[in-house]
Amino acid sequence: MAFRFFIIICLLNISTCFSQIQDSISTSNHVVKDTLSTQSTQVKDSLILDNTRIVKVIEAEIDSTSTKSLKDLEFASKLDEKWFEELYSNNLFDTIYKTVTELDYKPVDYPELSTDTLKARLKELDARTPFNVEYNSSLESVIKSYLKHRRKSIQKLLTLSAFYFPMFETELDKHDIPLEIKYLAIVESALKPRARSRVGATGLWQFMFGTGKEYGLDVSSYVDERSDPIKSTEAAAKYLARLYKIFGDWDLALAAYNSGPGNVGKAIRRSGGYRNYWNIRHNLPRETAGYLPAFLANMYIFEYAKEHGFKKYKPELAYFETDTVRVKQMITLDQVSEATGTPIEELQFLNPSYKLDIIPFIKDENYVLRLPIDVVGKFVNNEDRIYAFAKAEFDKREKPMPQFTNAESKTTYRVKSGDYLGKISRMYGVRVSNIKKWNGLRSNNLKIGQRLTIYPRKPNVNNTSSAKAKIKPKPISGEVFNYTVINGDSLWSISQKFPGVSIQNIKDWNGISGSKLKPGMILKISKG
Repeated sequence: MAFRFFIIICLLNISTCFSQIQDSISTSNHVVKDTLSTQSTQVKDSLILDNTRIVKVIEAEIDSTSTKSLKDLEFASKLDEKWFEELYSNNLFDTIYKTVTELDYKPVDYPELSTDTLKARLKELDARTPFNVEYNSSLESVIKSYLKHRRKSIQKLLTLSAFYFPMFETELDKHDIPLEIKYLAIVESALKPRARSRVGATGLWQFMFGTGKEYGLDVSSYVDERSDPIKSTEAAAKYLARLYKIFGDWDLALAAYNSGPGNVGKAIRRSGGYRNYWNIRHNLPRETAGYLPAFLANMYIFEYAKEHGFKKYKPELAYFETDTVRVKQMITLDQVSEATGTPIEELQFLNPSYKLDIIPFIKDENYVLRLPIDVVGKFVNNEDRIYAFAKAEFDKREKPMPQFTNAESKTTYRVKSGDYLGKISRMYGVRVSNIKKWNGLRSNNLKIGQRLTIYPRKPNVNNTSSAKAKIKPKPISGEVFNYTVINGDSLWSISQKFPGVSIQNIKDWNGISGSKLKPGMILKISKG
């Protein structure tokens, strides 16, 4: 039961962006200098960057009882895309893993933190935690290296921790586990629920398949509860409690959590019987040797964040501002997004355990949908209509699932301003990893004008606007009514206004290939 660790993937902090966003959005040097909107009233073209599946995005109807009808700004929506791109990016997750496994513990010049000050603070920290937080030159090297080279990453994690740490502490307290264990999730996954190591360890606490099953985590084609923040934390607490009972020392319990109890036992034997982590460290696997120093370094920095100039911001969405609804039938996150107006990326962030963005309904299983608290009422009040819409969508889907397009049917896509791999992957129904493989890309970075070779699953997708012109409206029978699209309309909300009219009817009658509508657009609707 070996666990591999990874440290620090960064979640772009919207709050800090108020004063710091200077990212170039296009080669024409357009600079964005504004704040992000925290409440989106429409589902725009910002698409998920996770590479698991393609999701259809349709602008959602604003609930008639809502008091909010603010229109989102296009440039703010683009900034949202950049945030969600980083939310699902593996760049830092991959690069920092290498830096931790190759720690050399060389002295780091960081005059802002003197050795005497560090010793005093570590002594104070040692007094209030069951971990052995004693000064040594190796730990000083790691702490100063993080403070000097990883400040931006740490600031982002500090903000994200405001969402996850309250739920971690609740579960840890239930099982009488030191609350400082919450910092372990930073080392393991950089607070990324869908983090996955090269050997298959998954989730915030990096459970392997077998260990996850042993501790009650459901893993199936649809669901991976190793990515569920609450359930995986409960499982981690149970496993750590078991390890502590074996070793009687929290430092060794953490080492066993990472490399397995067997490796710790062998390290103790090879060291001649020492039972202090720092004395057996050189006999542990390479990645585990840097594991506890990374954990203690993060604990120190988080505990003394203020003293080192870090700021604690409120996250975009706090855990207590969400609630769950038990699903009554199979439904997808994009269907929920379309019906409630909640951005698909927000739903994916709140429901990371659903691998395909599909919440299944299985007898005797309690699968829940987590929503922002202000959306729960809207969902519950209209759940019959929402479920009816979801069922109709599923019934219309082609069965069996479409086959992959032949490898010969490739296309070339030219990158435009605002494009990113996640957006392009969903456009063609392929995975981000496939696009990178087909084009020899080592990172997610793209350049405007860059040409990408794509082997699409969507045969009708075209890189030019001329493709849309080829779609001809189908004849309409009966009396025809002209409907003018207003702000907040979606294909689904319009179809609900006309009994017997489906979304596909509206698309066919008007030659629409996608789902985006513009206010003022005239749609033909058959009343017969």
